[in-house]
Amino acid sequence: MKKSVVTTLLFLVCFAGLPVAAQEKPEAESVEFQEITKELDESVKKGLAYLAKQQNKDGSFDADRYGGPHVGVTAICCLAFLANGELPGRGEYGHVVQKGLDYILSNAQESGLIASENVSHGPMYGHGFATLFLGEVYGMTDDDDVRDALVKAVRLIVKSQNREGGWRYHPVPYEADLSVTICQIKALRSARHGGIDVPKETIDNAIQYVKDCHNSYDGGFRYMVGGGSSAFPRSAAGVASLYYAGVYQGDIIKDGLKYLKERIKTGEDRGGHEIYGHYYCSQAMFIAGGQHWADYYPLIRDRLIGDQGNDGSWSSAHGGDYATGMSLIIMQMPYRLLPIFQR
Repeated sequence: MKKSVVTTLLFLVCFAGLPVAAQEKPEAESVEFQEITKELDESVKKGLAYLAKQQNKDGSFDADRYGGPHVGVTAICCLAFLANGELPGRGEYGHVVQKGLDYILSNAQESGLIASENVSHGPMYGHGFATLFLGEVYGMTDDDDVRDALVKAVRLIVKSQNREGGWRYHPVPYEADLSVTICQIKALRSARHGGIDVPKETIDNAIQYVKDCHNSYDGGFRYMVGGGSSAFPRSAAGVASLYYAGVYQGDIIKDGLKYLKERIKTGEDRGGHEIYGHYYCSQAMFIAGGQHWADYYPLIRDRLIGDQGNDGSWSSAHGGDYATGMSLIIMQMPYRLLPIFQR
């Protein structure tokens, strides 16, 4: 099936039944420019081929920082294949997606938590990405086994939200930080696209938490409500969080986008967690659309093509699987095949 046809079908899947407010575009203007180039397609092809070779026999992908298989990194890598139009068991890399899905489902606990056995630090990171992956798969396949795991995973997210409105490393409602919170908000948005019930109160509280992390003096976002300086990665996560929670307008959005563009201009985006930062920045700019996207995407597309290794990979402190999966998701956003990335 051609990508243009798939895009139309996924658009209908994403937005059927959503409230009118959730369907409003954040920006009406449209700016024409060449998103998809021959160089982009070749880079994506090389990256997917590399990534497919890295998959372990059990379907997992590795997180070097944690010393082995990781549900979050597995979800990120499989999302990169979904972004190319692959489905479980269907397409050139359908077998990769299917094995990854089987691995994630095998690590879905009765409590709803999805976590690899070797991960003790920050399981809610992996849980958020894994839930997002299940939400995207369910939205495209309507698989009952996926739905069962997804419903339980969503319930766990809802129950572990703290009184500030955010989430932290572990599935208990105590502390919260913006980095873990964006993972849960995005997962909930994906699940909601697939028709899974998400309490309005949960989203409302999450919106308030993100707003409370905003630094009005520079337009960026801090890591936690208690205070702290703004930084590019967490600010990208902050703007994306509001978009995925259904907040498309307002001074916080405008200031956040301005902050991100200024940091890219000065090169501050190339500090720590660069790929992570642009994973969320690309989504924020894509949803913002118009000139924001036209100014941003060619820059990050060409930068990633230049940073790609000869073997098709990208690198980071978290490992090649993580960096390659994240980079491919960013690169393939113009394909518009993932339901979560539909405006």
